[in-house]
Amino acid sequence: MKIFIVGGSGVIGSYFVKSFAKENSDINYTYYKNKVSYTKGINLDVQDRDDTLKILKKFQPDLIIIANALTGVDFCEANPSLAESINVKGTKNIVDGCKSVNSKLVFISTSAVFNGTKSEYSENDKPNPTGIYGFTKFQGEKIIQESNLPFLILRTDQPYCWKEKWQHTNSVIRVIENLEKNQQFKEVVDWYNTPTYVPDFVNATKELIQKDLEGIFHLVGSDFISRYDWSQKVADIFHLKKNLIKPIDSSELKLPVERNNIKLNNNKLLQNTGYKMAGVEEGLRKMLENK
Repeated sequence: MKIFIVGGSGVIGSYFVKSFAKENSDINYTYYKNKVSYTKGINLDVQDRDDTLKILKKFQPDLIIIANALTGVDFCEANPSLAESINVKGTKNIVDGCKSVNSKLVFISTSAVFNGTKSEYSENDKPNPTGIYGFTKFQGEKIIQESNLPFLILRTDQPYCWKEKWQHTNSVIRVIENLEKNQQFKEVVDWYNTPTYVPDFVNATKELIQKDLEGIFHLVGSDFISRYDWSQKVADIFHLKKNLIKPIDSSELKLPVERNNIKLNNNKLLQNTGYKMAGVEEGLRKMLENK
């Protein structure tokens, strides 16, 4: 099977590249600014329609993983045109390029397609995003669903793992870096997430691919936890001083975009594959083992 990963130098994309490369899979990936060294890569700006179509026609993948996106929630809100250009038009360019070769699509989406008014969301719940980022990802989902190609839409939340120097940081690394310097760290008590260990996300995706499943799946961790409680567990497992963590309310941050507390239910994945996503403690311990 020929595998093609768009956004292979991002956090999740690079873990896919490494995982498939270890198996000697027939794999190619694209990067925008930063090239990784695990296997050959192709420079691509998905906003360039002609280039996107040409590259996909050349490689003719059986499976394409769409891991690229403009993900900064506040940045997307301040730059809606750019968010639409990358997350919506870019996705359409990729999908149109896949139609000529009938590739299976794997689209990485987000919990932000929901507004947080329900206590828990399953794959059958109707999205209703409240911010630009969530809206553009929902538009991307619709492009995938309307493509007439076989697809997986994989929604996740707060991915965490070790990262390359050019990649976006995450909540776990922020806690570790501050506490290792004996610096006070402020963490929010009223934001809740289902944190997802990235290697776990990759392994679960591969299970879905191997079983040739299709549709929407929530690939998130098995704990719904506040950022503050999560940071406390990070300190415990990495043997850092958790008394340096100061609880704050999100209102103190004065951010331009409100964060909704969205709990994704991941039972469908377990029922269809038998794969159980790690909770926070298990994920953090795996991360510590790979430090």
